[in-house]
Amino acid sequence: MLTSSNTRVSSTAMPTAEPEIQVRRRRPSRRPAAQRPRRRAGWSTLLWVLPALTVYGIFVLYPLVQTVNYSFYKWDGIGAATPAGFANYQSVFTQSALYVSILNSFVLIVFFTVIPVTLGLVSAVIMRELKGRGIGTLIRTLLFLPEVIPLAGAAIAWTWMYSPNGVVNQALRAFGLASDQHAWLGDFSTALPAVGIIGTWVVTGFCTVLLLVGIAKIDPSLFEAARLDGAGRWAEFRAITLPELRRELVVCVTVTIIAALASFDVVYIATQGGPGYSTMVPGLEIYQLTFIRQQVGQASALAVVLVALVLVIIVPIQRLGRER
Repeated sequence: MLTSSNTRVSSTAMPTAEPEIQVRRRRPSRRPAAQRPRRRAGWSTLLWVLPALTVYGIFVLYPLVQTVNYSFYKWDGIGAATPAGFANYQSVFTQSALYVSILNSFVLIVFFTVIPVTLGLVSAVIMRELKGRGIGTLIRTLLFLPEVIPLAGAAIAWTWMYSPNGVVNQALRAFGLASDQHAWLGDFSTALPAVGIIGTWVVTGFCTVLLLVGIAKIDPSLFEAARLDGAGRWAEFRAITLPELRRELVVCVTVTIIAALASFDVVYIATQGGPGYSTMVPGLEIYQLTFIRQQVGQASALAVVLVALVLVIIVPIQRLGRER
């Protein structure tokens, strides 16, 4: 009797325990094990990036938001600010001193971007053809040296060279191209191109070295195949070198355009915007409006317009570089 009762109890208990085990096994886990390391890696990555994001937000994003806020007020930087609406933005395009500075920055794009990128591309192709490595290294060093020199020092040196008794006038007189002592930075017609040549001298080395690195990454078999097909140097450049350097060209154009639109050091030391407003640029105009004329709202509006111009020019160039 005792044995039979035990068997009955066990037989009745077993069916009730098995469904519980099966139910527990059928419950899907809310967090798969494969996703847990990914989430942990994401949080750890965020923790590593958080200090940089904090610094970027404090010193870049917050001042940018404050600049946009100041652009809608009339404020001298000390007293109380009064709302001005879009009057500051309207003055950017109506006052000649402000929009002339924007036009001058577009002229500087020719000297900071078009000429340096063209010269850098030609120099990179020529140095690729040089057989002697020592000569190529020396040329790269000499071309990149202006990029290392501070812009203030470069502007001071070129100011001496542009003086009436400077090296530029002496060289022109030696070749019979000039007979008088011309003040290049004091003439309304030559001041802006003279400042632009300083930018060309500084930026050309950067473009040359970057494009030379891009040429070194091109597969040599492409040039060999082109030569076997009877292609000349111009055909190689047009069909192989130029398409393969698209990303490097986009970087050169982006950096140099920003340098042209945001130029300040060279202009401030060489001419301070003169003579008159012939070399005035937005960066120098913003400085004068803020610290000399105490028109913080108008300076902020000009800064916002400058940022918008940079984005309008740079974003299509960046998209062009990403296209295949």
